[in-house]
Amino acid sequence: MPFEPVLQAKLSQGVVHQIEGLILRGILRPGERLPSERELSETMNVSRPSLREALADLQNRGLLISRAGAGVFVADVLGSAFAPALVTLFASHDEAVFDYISFRRDMEGLAASRAAHLGTDTDLKVIDAIFQKMETAHQKRNPEEEAHLDAGFHLAIIEASHNIIMLHMMRSMYDLLREGVFYNRSVMFKQRTTRDALLDQHRQINIGLQARDPGAARAAVEAHLDYVEQSLSNQQKADRNEAFALKRFQHELRR
Repeated sequence: MPFEPVLQAKLSQGVVHQIEGLILRGILRPGERLPSERELSETMNVSRPSLREALADLQNRGLLISRAGAGVFVADVLGSAFAPALVTLFASHDEAVFDYISFRRDMEGLAASRAAHLGTDTDLKVIDAIFQKMETAHQKRNPEEEAHLDAGFHLAIIEASHNIIMLHMMRSMYDLLREGVFYNRSVMFKQRTTRDALLDQHRQINIGLQARDPGAARAAVEAHLDYVEQSLSNQQKADRNEAFALKRFQHELRR
């Protein structure tokens, strides 16, 4: 549990500051349920009135939300990152997909370089642990699990870069990726060698990070996203070619 005893003179403000920091650092995530009032007051060593005062303050400022009968949750503060109309545009225009990949290449290349240099030993252990899970999931051939771990691997790198602005910006971008707004990872799996290639690319990223080699880590991320971009482009061309082939076939049947 990430909570600690509060030592500040005004205990409610100490609680507020600590929870703010956990949200800011991405340790408490949007939609995550906080422990019970009793558990929180004991862990943070504050009275329940002080805790309630702090939680009320955080709710008034939109950082927490209370759900009747369910508890207190971290608010979905990332939900306003993109307006619904803009999300619809992203999903319906191919150029948004490739601009998204280009943006990720730049941001994640920088994050990997920073993570190799600034990440703690524990940060790198987290990244390596996720990669080990990716290897296990690869053997199961479960696309949903692989996609979930893929996103987690990249977010762990961004977390290890220790830049809170980049963290929250990229987390909102990954929420759209998980929802299939930009592309579905399974589209690339239509190409036979893609799954093995993607796993090996993540392996190279991990190797660069574990070696604390900023240049190698950044180059591996950029190579990975170049591959993603090319794979999606190739699949789009294949889909267009198949559509025309189908028209020719249907025309031939009518002759």
